[in-house]
Amino acid sequence: MNVPEPLHLSTGVLVVGAGGAGMYAALAAARAGAEVILADKNMIGRGGATVMAQMTVAAALAEQEPDSWEDHLADTLAAGRGLCDEALAEVLCRNAPARMREMDDWGVGWARANGHIRQVTAPGHRRRRCCYVDFLNTGPAVAGTLRKRVGRTGAVRALSNVAITDLVVKDGSVRGALALSRGDGAAIEIAAAATVVATGGLTKLYSRSSASNNMAGEGYALALRAGATLVDMEFVQFFPIGHLAPRLVGMDPIMWDPFRYKLGGRLLNGAMEEFIDRYGGEDGGRYTATRDLATYAICREVEAGRGSPSGGAWLSFTHLPEAELRDAFGPVIDRLLGNGIDLTRAPVEVAPIAHYHMGGVKVDSLMRSTVAGLYAAGEAVGGAAGANRLSGNAISEALVYGEIAGREAARHAQTHAGGWDARAAQDVRDAAEPRLRGTRRGPRAVAATRRRAGPGRRRRDAAGPHGNRSERDRAHAGASATHVEAGRPVPGTRAARIRPGRHPDHAGRRSPAGPCPVRYRVRHRARRSAGTALGAARGRGGGGRGARPRGKPRRTPARRFPRQLAPVPRQPGDRRTVRGSRLPVRPRRGAGLRRVSGVATLRIARGRPGEPDRFETFDVPFTPGQSVLDGLMWIREHVDPSLAFRFACINANVCKECVMRIDGKNGYACTERLKPGETALQPLAGKRLIRDLACDTVPPKERLVRG
Repeated sequence: MNVPEPLHLSTGVLVVGAGGAGMYAALAAARAGAEVILADKNMIGRGGATVMAQMTVAAALAEQEPDSWEDHLADTLAAGRGLCDEALAEVLCRNAPARMREMDDWGVGWARANGHIRQVTAPGHRRRRCCYVDFLNTGPAVAGTLRKRVGRTGAVRALSNVAITDLVVKDGSVRGALALSRGDGAAIEIAAAATVVATGGLTKLYSRSSASNNMAGEGYALALRAGATLVDMEFVQFFPIGHLAPRLVGMDPIMWDPFRYKLGGRLLNGAMEEFIDRYGGEDGGRYTATRDLATYAICREVEAGRGSPSGGAWLSFTHLPEAELRDAFGPVIDRLLGNGIDLTRAPVEVAPIAHYHMGGVKVDSLMRSTVAGLYAAGEAVGGAAGANRLSGNAISEALVYGEIAGREAARHAQTHAGGWDARAAQDVRDAAEPRLRGTRRGPRAVAATRRRAGPGRRRRDAAGPHGNRSERDRAHAGASATHVEAGRPVPGTRAARIRPGRHPDHAGRRSPAGPCPVRYRVRHRARRSAGTALGAARGRGGGGRGARPRGKPRRTPARRFPRQLAPVPRQPGDRRTVRGSRLPVRPRRGAGLRRVSGVATLRIARGRPGEPDRFETFDVPFTPGQSVLDGLMWIREHVDPSLAFRFACINANVCKECVMRIDGKNGYACTERLKPGETALQPLAGKRLIRDLACDTVPPKERLVRG
């Protein structure tokens, strides 16, 4: 069979990832005179973390009261428990005001009061320092502004639906990357004198996460295989009041934060008592406790049997008048009512949710990694936040580090011609080929995997073409969602297995024994590398360091985790690094469905372009409030992993990628709810069909065109 030659592209700077950090890096590189390719496996500006961020951005603008970057730095270092890279933290705090004012000049629309940018106090800050865009629109506004700016910059070539699989290194310097087109699987070579990794963190390894679907550590895997050093990989921040119940679709699960500290929402345990003060915090209804302490307190209350019915805590606004709520929430009040949530009548349930990763690629103050020609930006940068990121610093990091990385990458490209090395690229391709284009996983491959894993590791039985979940899997799937300790190495196998999926709040989806498309192999390969680094940094003793809660799963026959401990940071400067590891990791496993209340019948159009129309019908168990997107993900995990559809943000309705025809009308799968009876799902009319429900909705300027 003739294999088509890879499409070869050439540029000065390659930026991997098109969230806030990636887009800012592309703009900065272009401003410095470089030709730029901005590549993302989703649509430009629609995936990643920035578009999901609906809260505030920290910068010492001094618009509301006297403030300075030095005060911002002091708060950042205090939140990081003495483990911040102080040089990186200083770069962040010193440059954040300039980036916020530049975004203001570009029309982001910061909220204003009396002619000044409005700023509020957020947890961990001693000043009113955090600006925002009303209402719950900060991240989408920042991403939208940068996306428009990128579209108007001729030196930036934006490519959507392009997955970077490997970096090409020659003589210790990154010379470009290998990629795949997600539309047709075509191979791509991108020659670049400098590369910026801006792919975000790894919190999507956790089953309960606030991140977009593409935040699974791909950038860490790229950097690690290229020889870069990763730092502080064990530091994962859990957002304490992620929405838990009742079911919320079409909205961000971490939306409650700004309203809590603006209005004074009360955080209550199952007995309707405030409890933060029991754990060393001073809350007083104004949310001044830092995220690590609030998360720890909620976990301890649940462990003591004082949690809410769904295993979290209550967040109540019932003590506030409706007029004050509507003034603060604006149109969000009506969206909440559409989800069956009336804040004047009842509290909501919240619980910790994986939110941000403080570790990442080790860089210097110019965002240079330990490999020449490789830079990092945004959440992919490790060390700046120490053990706990200060609230509001995420978008600041994206913009500040993105600008520096882009500018410095352009300078490197102008002074180092580099040059594509076809032999090095082929060596990388040959090494990756078995995983990316190997034979489909069938029963023999699954059996071989089980034999390698050894006794006690058989988590699926062989019944059915795709395997079924065992009784123990189902028992773990129902475990409380508030245990957030990562897995530790498990002795007794050929190589100790890092298992951040042992508990449903951690990575853990075993590849089904059916067809495994290339896009899944790319994702799985990256998640294995990122998960390995996370587990290896925790150490074989499993203790790790830093400000995060730890707990014990309900049943762990093979071994036991430590009981939950108070955060105990080490001395400043005590930092661990990871330089590549071959320890295998269990891939992500979903937590399953609970409290099934009905069965929806989804009649789904299947096939490729040019094939006759055909429909397949799936019966999907669901719980109240679940969306059509939830049902599609359930089908892909439990019944047919080859089902194709698009999504990125998972039920927040910000990426706009899950659009399809639902019962003959265009709609979003993340906002349409499952219901008893039949629902027909078809791809969009008038758009190029890729397969099943997936259509090419990418703007023409962002498409990859051969020739």
